[in-house]
Amino acid sequence: MRDGGRLAAAIEVLDDIETRHRPARLALKTWGERSRFAGSKDRAFVSGLVLDVLRKRRSLAWRMGADNNRAAAIGALKFEWGWTSRAVAEACADADHGPGALTEAEAAALEAPADLTAAPDPVRGDYPDWLDEDLGRAFGDRRVEEAQALAERAPVDLRVNLLKTDTVRAMKALSPLGPESVELLEGAIRLPAPDPARRAGAVETIPAFSKGWFEVQDLGSQIAASCAGEVKGRQVLDLCAGGGGKTLALASAMGNTGQIYAYDSDARRLTDTIRRGERAGVRNLQIRSPVNPEPLAGLEGKMDVVFIDAPCSGSGSWRRHPDTKWRLSPEALERRLADQDAVLDTGATFAKVGGRLIYVTCSILPQEDEDRVAAFLARQDGDFVVLPATDRPELSPWLTPQGYLRLTPAGAGTDGFFVAVLERAR
Repeated sequence: MRDGGRLAAAIEVLDDIETRHRPARLALKTWGERSRFAGSKDRAFVSGLVLDVLRKRRSLAWRMGADNNRAAAIGALKFEWGWTSRAVAEACADADHGPGALTEAEAAALEAPADLTAAPDPVRGDYPDWLDEDLGRAFGDRRVEEAQALAERAPVDLRVNLLKTDTVRAMKALSPLGPESVELLEGAIRLPAPDPARRAGAVETIPAFSKGWFEVQDLGSQIAASCAGEVKGRQVLDLCAGGGGKTLALASAMGNTGQIYAYDSDARRLTDTIRRGERAGVRNLQIRSPVNPEPLAGLEGKMDVVFIDAPCSGSGSWRRHPDTKWRLSPEALERRLADQDAVLDTGATFAKVGGRLIYVTCSILPQEDEDRVAAFLARQDGDFVVLPATDRPELSPWLTPQGYLRLTPAGAGTDGFFVAVLERAR
């Protein structure tokens, strides 16, 4: 495909996302199925441009002086990808494939874009207006800075599976992809954010991946799992296991000692946990599927650790899933708050006296984080107490005054995560 055709395709996908309220992943898949002629480089270009527009939709519209997908895509090529105005104009004017020649207003905006410093905070930070107060609660005067970091492309983070190898051997196996070690956490490896216009080297193609040497997992997610503390020989319940990312991180830390139980309300999601556990060499994992009657019977009051990776808005992962910030609504957020209250109350029944309950969200919104913990503690009436989320000095800059851990791209260079560690006192 020529550049003009790629640009036109990206605008088409963006229009599909907007008019049909579809997740970006599904809209891109539909376009790909209709465009069998598109090669891997074409698909990478279209996907990369679509996601970059979604990351910075409001600021691009402001700079271009037009709130539509065509203007945003054109602006992204100039302001985010570094294309010259001439290159953008040539792609648009491609008679056979492009989306149509630049208008006078578009050409002028590329040369003299509107000044972002004059824009309202939600425009500069690329987030919906209705979230401004919530982000202010979380970050105060830094909310624009934090939101801007959530609008950047994310690196690829890997977790070394210590059941099968070590960091040195994993780094060597990953050398074709330019891996970097991460000081914040042992066993964490980072690959730089890929060029959005090019197909990146796939981690899955490295032979050591199929051997179970490492898993793709954001650094923040790895740190959240580490907040479970010493888990060797313990009884651990992962109550919202999903695809098993944190389950496997906990299992690796357990060293195939003790027992880890993985449960999720959606049985289909546990299929990946089984497959990935086998590849990782986990031998102390029990899958508790909801298709069975009373799947968690017998675990009440017996767990040393109950890990709750709660369903949430996903606001901490806007770097990777930028369409979700535009699809989030106050009504959807309210439903998530109810889910979080319910899963906390359920998880509490499995923690033994002296056992820990680890509450995690990939959210930056206080309603889903501190507020949910406060409401839970009030309902429990002294049964649980708050412990510091971590005692590791290198993570102390991100501890809140209450002892919770809040990670963000701007601060820790991770996705946004919240962690609270609670201990059953009686």
